Amino acid sequence: MKTIRLRGHHLLCLLGYHGMGYSPDFVNNMTAIYTQLRLKPQTLVTLIEGVDDLCGKFPSSQEYHCEDDNIHERDCRILKRLGFQEENTLSWQIIQSRIALVFQPSDIDALCPSCSWRKYGLCAEGIQTLKDGKELPEIP
Repeated sequence: MKTIRLRGHHLLCLLGYHGMGYSPDFVNNMTAIYTQLRLKPQTLVTLIEGVDDLCGKFPSSQEYHCEDDNIHERDCRILKRLGFQEENTLSWQIIQSRIALVFQPSDIDALCPSCSWRKYGLCAEGIQTLKDGKELPEIP
């Protein structure tokens, strides 16, 4: 099983993923990663700085934000709060458990104020799903 490389804020993005994205290629890639993590929570995830396995499929036709300073700062804040560091490799199951322990749904507003996806409330909903002890849903 392949180790998935993710940056800090994508740990929360994946919780709220519902099959929407920037392009068909991006959606197909994110759906594959989400599905693997959902069905095989023992999958290893290496936390990285910069472009990860999700950013790599961001469409070149749109304004690239993956390397903006504010995104890097968001990654650092999220990892610090979780007690993780870049280059840590952990199972998705451990990551989910720590998110459920450390975060509240309302934290998304402060952690991700400039995110265009925040208005949908899906990441906050994903945190609540974990806090309720439920599994992430299938992509509709």
